[in-house]
Amino acid sequence: MGEDDIPLDDKAKRTRDLLSSFYSPDPSVSDTSNSFKFSSLDAINTTSFDAEQYMNLLVQKSNLEGLLQRHVEMAAEIKNLDTDLQMLVYENYNKFISATDTIKRMKSNIVGMEASMEQLLGKITSVQSRSDGVNTSLFEKREHIEKLHRTHNLLRKIQFIYDLPARLGKCIKLETYADAVKIYIGAMPIFKAYGDSSFQDCKQASEEAMATITKNLQGKLFLDSESIQARAEAAVLLKKLNFPMDNLKAKLFEKLEQSLEGLQLKHEDIANVLVESNNPSEQGNNAESVPGSTHDALVCEFAEAVRAYQVIFPDSEKQLIKLSQDLIAKHFEITAGYIKEWIPIANFLGVLRIIWKDVHLMDKVLREALLPDCSLKASQVAVKQYIKSTFSHLLHDISDSLTNVHIKPKEEAKEHLLVVFLEAGKTAVLQGSMNVLLDFRQLLEENLGGLQLSNLIIVWVREGFQDFFRALHDRLLLLSGKNKSASQDENSTEGMQVEKVIPGLVLVLAQLSVFIEQTAIPRITEEIAAYFSGGGGLASENGPALVPGEICRTFHSDGEMLLHHYTNMITQKMLVLLRKRFTAPNWVKHMEPREVHMFVDLFLQELEAIRTEAKQILPHGVLRKHRRSESNGSTASSRSNPLREDTMIRSNTHRARSQLLETHLAKLFKQKVEIFTKTEYTQESVVNTVVKLCLKSLLEFVRLQTFNRSGFQQIQLDIQFLRASLKEIVEDEAAIDFLLDEVIVGASERCLDPIPLEPPILDKLIQAKLAKEKGQTPISP
Repeated sequence: MGEDDIPLDDKAKRTRDLLSSFYSPDPSVSDTSNSFKFSSLDAINTTSFDAEQYMNLLVQKSNLEGLLQRHVEMAAEIKNLDTDLQMLVYENYNKFISATDTIKRMKSNIVGMEASMEQLLGKITSVQSRSDGVNTSLFEKREHIEKLHRTHNLLRKIQFIYDLPARLGKCIKLETYADAVKIYIGAMPIFKAYGDSSFQDCKQASEEAMATITKNLQGKLFLDSESIQARAEAAVLLKKLNFPMDNLKAKLFEKLEQSLEGLQLKHEDIANVLVESNNPSEQGNNAESVPGSTHDALVCEFAEAVRAYQVIFPDSEKQLIKLSQDLIAKHFEITAGYIKEWIPIANFLGVLRIIWKDVHLMDKVLREALLPDCSLKASQVAVKQYIKSTFSHLLHDISDSLTNVHIKPKEEAKEHLLVVFLEAGKTAVLQGSMNVLLDFRQLLEENLGGLQLSNLIIVWVREGFQDFFRALHDRLLLLSGKNKSASQDENSTEGMQVEKVIPGLVLVLAQLSVFIEQTAIPRITEEIAAYFSGGGGLASENGPALVPGEICRTFHSDGEMLLHHYTNMITQKMLVLLRKRFTAPNWVKHMEPREVHMFVDLFLQELEAIRTEAKQILPHGVLRKHRRSESNGSTASSRSNPLREDTMIRSNTHRARSQLLETHLAKLFKQKVEIFTKTEYTQESVVNTVVKLCLKSLLEFVRLQTFNRSGFQQIQLDIQFLRASLKEIVEDEAAIDFLLDEVIVGASERCLDPIPLEPPILDKLIQAKLAKEKGQTPISP
């Protein structure tokens, strides 16, 4: 009956049951009673669904619009269920068709197979019968051959046992103890089985030979001339012979520990590594002739000994780890000694190459020692220490280039001597820093043992330059005598006493500070930015690694301070001359002036020496006259008008003092002259400052004395001669004239009878002095 003949209700019910059986999560639900009535709208999904009750319930709970919406939803669900059912039918139908085709193919292939199998069975039966016949005919001969073979093997073993003592004796003569132990161990099972009966004599002779071998191996084990590898082999052979090794263990490890002394790095090993790195092809051809392979051979022997000891003494791992770590630690300790003495970058890299070569070799033998990890930390310490040592060496070179000034102080007046020292200092700072950076670039590019130290090296280099410039700042102060505490802390070779510092060196240091600020630091910073930028975000412990602005400010301040210190030192030197001049004579009983005092000649000679120093290393500057201003200050005063000589000649002491009072009153209405200004890095500025300080000191010395008329006239004569001479040396005439006038006024204030020399007499004495100078050489101090 077709599907079209089935009533519509039965067809729908059948379809619903099929879908319900397919989608139902619990098959047991289908076993429930059909008479069970549900009062929920969800009952449509159960097998006991009652359509009439569902419709009544739906009509009661829904309005017309809800019924229409439910109708649309149910129509869509029906359509989807029909589609799913159709897909299920199509899929099952395709599988059934495929299975039918497979069965047909198998049926066609099986046809004729039974005949082939019967034919194959007959052939196998024939082969088996013929094989049985062959076995039967050869059975007796095969048994005889096997019996002869067993007899032959037994005779060979017997012959081996009888020949064993002779073989052992031959091995003793040739010292091939490994072969002797091997053959004796092979004969041990036979001796255990028949040694007390058939082969008693052979066993006794063999034991005697093995006793000799054991004795020789023990002697070889403690012989200093034997290599470590040979000793290890002897220990292995003794252990194979079941020799008690507990007594030998302590002595063997003591010998192994003593062998570490021969593995220490030497200068020859470093030199050989440099030769190998420079001429790799030549080294490859002549490896035997180069002594650089000695260290490698010793380390290889030590590694083989460690490998053998691991086998001989399985419980000695901790001791072997300690020995291996001690070897590498000793390498780095020796490297620290080399760094302290400072070695070139090529030698330092050669040392690290040797160490890491040994580390990799030992790591292959004893990985439990974790030598790469320990060596990485030690390498970081060594590299950081080398960078610090390099900066210290650079600082020492800069000091050496400047301390020659102290070594040859008498040559200071020689022409261009200060220029030589200044250029030497500049070269030591700039070129030395460039060479240091070049060495650090090699260190940065080197990849020793896979080390990843680039970021750390960048940070250490930048930190090193920051600390180097701070140390250089302290060293310049030390050389100039400003940092007395540091001078006392330095040792005798580097420390210098402050009183031995000469002014020329201070002027050189001032110019060197300017050079560092304006030239060296920008150049070095540019080089660092090009090759040592980054750092992987690693921060310095003491703040930023390198702050060029701070360094420039420091050396800018150093330059100004040192230049000021130079002028003070020169002034102090001149003050000695001034103090002697004004404290030695009794000015109250001074004789009438007959000529310009010798003090003036000495003063001018000292000024000329200062000009000579300044000309060597200081440039010419643009002359800037001091301006007159209306401001008040302790360093400013009015320029006094020259005293009228005719009035002073005619006046007595009372009238002279009245004239001085009038002069002081006139100062209140005169313009101000700015005396002391900032000292610049020019010849004129330095000389002007020194002259002003000396004249100011001269004024103070004058104010501390009491003069008679002759003493006052002597001061007048000396100052008048200085006025003409200083015009050729100092270009700031306004300030110099003011100070010279102040000296004369101060002397007149301290004079008991301030009557000056008449102008004709003053001119005559000055002309006589000038004529005398033309015919005589200058007076040396």
